[in-house]
Amino acid sequence: MPHSLVLNIVPKSNIYPNYLTGRHYHALFLNLVSSVDKSLGDMLHNSTAEKAFTLSPLQISDVSSLKKRGESQVLQWQYQQPISSGTLCWWRISLLDDTLFSKLTHLWLNLNPKHPWHLGSADLHITSILGTPQSTQPWANACTYTQLYEQASESSRILNFTFATPVAFRQGGYDTVLPSKECVFNSLLSRWNKYSGIEFSNIPVESIYPSFFKIQTEVVSNYDSKFIGCIGEISYRILGDVEPIAIKQINALADFALYAGIGRKTTMGMGMVRRFSGNKH
Repeated sequence: MPHSLVLNIVPKSNIYPNYLTGRHYHALFLNLVSSVDKSLGDMLHNSTAEKAFTLSPLQISDVSSLKKRGESQVLQWQYQQPISSGTLCWWRISLLDDTLFSKLTHLWLNLNPKHPWHLGSADLHITSILGTPQSTQPWANACTYTQLYEQASESSRILNFTFATPVAFRQGGYDTVLPSKECVFNSLLSRWNKYSGIEFSNIPVESIYPSFFKIQTEVVSNYDSKFIGCIGEISYRILGDVEPIAIKQINALADFALYAGIGRKTTMGMGMVRRFSGNKH
């Protein structure tokens, strides 16, 4: 069962930009895990396999701080100035399998809002956790894989996505930033088949066509080497004679994007994607 958890956080000291990076978010998550299960934290730290979680960059809760590009709201992934002590913030963690979620249940149920966690040199207090849909927080949700599949439309042929943090894909040993249908839907399909227990086999990717995009490249400099990805909005349409069950599977994958993310470095804040409703060109 995938979960998209939003942690409300208040820093008790300034968080400087050199600590607002993917590897520091990754380390904070592993510290949370290790606080309830050190062996699991060590295993996640040492594993080179694809991991069953994704993380967002830390976000300032003030909506006006979000960058707006047209209708799209992308998230903040780089900071030039410190986040000041006492600033209300949030941080999204998604978990893609029940094993990981159940291991962390003790942490969620026994959260001490006065216990300090550390992001670099800064102390943080986690004040609350949102795990169900909120009108003011579209990144919080939970749904079983069965529900995701059963609720997926058999008729909707429009698939709209917001790329909220930079998205890039690995192809033949190199990165590509162009969100081709193969890159996007094969990324989702791989994670769906790994974690859902409901395997999809013949997704007609050849029937999916981009119909609208308002995207741009961004360079993220807080990694060992510069990471280049794309952000913005993109829409795909399912065209031609496609069976309802295949349309349903494609829609299930599109809905799954909220939890799974797309592409590379999703455990370090990149590849955050959300489906949105409405018609595009």
